[in-house]
Amino acid sequence: MTSLLLSSTEQGVLSLTLNRAEKRNALNTPLIDQLHEALERADLDADVRVVLLRGAGKDFCAGADLDELLASADRPLAENEAAALRLGMLFRRIRELPKPVVAMVHGRALAGGAGLASACDIVVAGAGAQIGYPEIQRGFAPAMVMALLRRLVTEKVALDLVLTGRVLSAEEARSAGLVSRVVADSDLERDTLSLVIRLASASATALGITKQLFYELDSRNLADGIALGARVNAVARSTPDFRQAISAFLKQ
Repeated sequence: MTSLLLSSTEQGVLSLTLNRAEKRNALNTPLIDQLHEALERADLDADVRVVLLRGAGKDFCAGADLDELLASADRPLAENEAAALRLGMLFRRIRELPKPVVAMVHGRALAGGAGLASACDIVVAGAGAQIGYPEIQRGFAPAMVMALLRRLVTEKVALDLVLTGRVLSAEEARSAGLVSRVVADSDLERDTLSLVIRLASASATALGITKQLFYELDSRNLADGIALGARVNAVARSTPDFRQAISAFLKQ
C-alpha cells in the first residue's frame, strides 16, 4: 500500500511530502493523522531542525477530500466537529512546533490546502502557483482557515477571499501577505532547499525562541509584548548557542 505521507531527513531537514497526487493531495483523515504523527516525531527528534512540507504531483494540496466530506453530511454534529477540529489542531501543531516549518507550494493550494500552507512559518511559492479559499462556491464555509487568514491579511482582503472564493496567483498572494516569497517554477525546489538548509544551520535554540515569541505576541498588547520580549531576550543571552556565536563573531 502506498504511503499517504513520504518522509526523509537530510542535513537537519525533515521533508514531508503529501502523497495523494491522484487526488491532488486532498486531506483525508488518514493523511491528517499521519501529519500529526510526523510533526510529533519531529518535535522529539533532535536531529530535525527544520520541517519542509510539500506535495507530490501537480498540486500542493486541493483541500479536504470531497468524497470524505460528502460522506460526513449524514454523520452526527459532534462527530463532524471532532473531525474538523483534528484538522484545525494540525494548523495549531505547526505553529506550536518549536522548529521552523516551510511550505513549498506549487500548482494549487486551495481551501484546507491554503490553510495548511498559511499555517507554516515561511511559504515559498512557484510563480505558477494558485492560492485561494473557494469553499463558498461549494456551499461550504471556510471556517477554520479564517482563524489563520484573519491574522495574515487585512479585513477587506480576507472577506473578499472568503465571500467570493476567488483564487489568487502566487504574486497576488505574496502582495496580500499569504506567501513569503515567489520564485520561478523552475527554481522552486532549488531555492526552497537552499532556504531550509540555511535555516537548519542556524541555532536551534534561537530559532525556537524566536518562533515561540513571534506567535505569542498575537495575544499581547504593546506593553505586554515588550515585557515578554525582555524576558525572552534575557533567556536567550544565557544559552550556549548565544555565547558561542557572539564569541565567534568577535574573533572575526
